[in-house]
Amino acid sequence: MKIFGKNRWIAPTIAAMAILGVVGCAKEEKKPTFTGEITKEPEYQTNLNEISPTVYSEVQGLDLEPGTYISIIGKDESSAFWKSVKKGAEQAADDLNKELGYTGSDKIKVLYNAPIKEENIDEQVNILDEELARYPDVVGIASIDEDAYTVQFDLATENGIPVIALDSGNKYSGIQCTVKTDNQDAARTGAYKLADAIERDGEILLIVHDSKSETGKERASSFQAEIEENYPNIQIAETIYCDQMDTLKKEIIEERNAMLSDEERGTAVEEMSDEEVILYYLEKYPEVKGIFGTNDVATQLGVSALRDAEEGIEVKVMGFDSGKAQIQSLKNGEIEGLVVQNPFAIGYASVTAAARTVLEVGNEAVVSTGYTWVTKENLDSESIQKMIYQ
Repeated sequence: MKIFGKNRWIAPTIAAMAILGVVGCAKEEKKPTFTGEITKEPEYQTNLNEISPTVYSEVQGLDLEPGTYISIIGKDESSAFWKSVKKGAEQAADDLNKELGYTGSDKIKVLYNAPIKEENIDEQVNILDEELARYPDVVGIASIDEDAYTVQFDLATENGIPVIALDSGNKYSGIQCTVKTDNQDAARTGAYKLADAIERDGEILLIVHDSKSETGKERASSFQAEIEENYPNIQIAETIYCDQMDTLKKEIIEERNAMLSDEERGTAVEEMSDEEVILYYLEKYPEVKGIFGTNDVATQLGVSALRDAEEGIEVKVMGFDSGKAQIQSLKNGEIEGLVVQNPFAIGYASVTAAARTVLEVGNEAVVSTGYTWVTKENLDSESIQKMIYQ
């Protein structure tokens, strides 16, 4: 059995008591005194203020051992969202090391890895395998597929490596904590904002970034539920999943070009763009008045398709996230509103949740990192600007 020095009992000899008394006095002398100076709040505090419970926005009291290794695995390494998640995780590591006074090889190590291509599940599995081979103290992962990684998680459990989730949850029963946006509430907000924008009447296209992740499922189902329950004069004409584009293209080509050979159909599918798929549904449902996208890619796909549409089509576009292209589209009126998440806080809170897991001090099942509704009108306000990630 391993015995840590801080848990050993020392016989209460007179000499030992005297030493403890001296140490106690020394500690008392180190207590900070108020100097009249006001501590400057870090620029990222606005992001941390959105985290609930608030304990996940703080590093105080997380007395990790020197050299603790925290592995964070995202969905991609290039998008504005995931760059902000990485930034938040690295900031939490810096704050931990400053708080604990660790330098050099004693520093807490937080390493962010992600697929090069967006949401590449095979690459993410390989990264997870590689990280587990390094025996980190804890792993945090944003699962591209909520049903995947059972083999890897079982291996982690066998080797005493706890797992937390971030951004997207996983159905694996051993997940210690999930740090994410309240996707259900956020999607419902997007639904009623779009419903109001189209005057509570008409048809909508819902573009979902994928059919496998928890985020995709939660946002799609919550958006649909809000419309069905509260807006009887609005119909979701079609729900389009971005990871099913190839199948949709094949169906469209077969419908339009039944006489083509298999080879010709294959070529036509390869040449067909995602925007053309959206245009097909806009033609199929001429009463569509709104498009909602469940992440930055899905939202911008709606914008791009409308740019290629015939003149005279008036469709309101809303969605999730705030990449550079989306902010520009918001400014020029192509997007009406955005659910802007708090990826910096997701990264930061994931590290604090990971630290709590290592220390075995208990975790909430779900940590919420907040979101805000952004329009052209409020975009330039200071509070909104602090939440924007480009």
